[in-house]
Amino acid sequence: MRQIAADLWVTEAQNPAPGLYTHAYLWTRPEGNVLFYNTTLPEELDRIAELGGAAHQYLSHQDEITSTLADLADRFGTRLHIHASEASLVTTTPVHDPFTDRHTGVGGVEVIPTPGHTPGSTSYLAQISGRRYLFTGDTILRGEKGDWWAGYLEGYSDRESLLATLDVLDDLTPEVILSSAVMDGSDFTELGDRPWAAAVDEARQALLTGSAFTP
Repeated sequence: MRQIAADLWVTEAQNPAPGLYTHAYLWTRPEGNVLFYNTTLPEELDRIAELGGAAHQYLSHQDEITSTLADLADRFGTRLHIHASEASLVTTTPVHDPFTDRHTGVGGVEVIPTPGHTPGSTSYLAQISGRRYLFTGDTILRGEKGDWWAGYLEGYSDRESLLATLDVLDDLTPEVILSSAVMDGSDFTELGDRPWAAAVDEARQALLTGSAFTP
């Protein structure tokens, strides 16, 4: 696990498919740490323990459901948050917050349902260490050349829902993007001078022209 801000840590990358890399992120807070996404690496659970555990875990979509959820709950008493449409897929531990609507969650996290990649896909906007971090799950992510893609998989995702979701994301003003999966090997993206709306539009145009995300 590597520190990327005063109060934010990223786990070691996992490689669930050729060319695809995933991470989880731990926000350390005096009121209780928050874990975004999931990791199945035992050594990372030990590192989370050293950093104070995980009081809450926010999943972005169903692909992050693994047996580790029960390990986190047993070890740290972690409270699990996931969209209600995918909560029934969690069978090894209770879901404490099966949400449906956009709302403010733990520590002021803005919980933003962003369906399309899956029905329950959700993004999270959090103010951490004085900056706006957007956790996008697999809804929008960096390609292997650094270009932006919508997380559309033929036969798995819903194109129209994802297009509507990109309109929602377009209205946000993040400074740093942290997807749960990337193809370029990065673990977060500093937007710098590039407007977020331009990144969203790049993903939108690829989706409109029929391009698909192909890990």
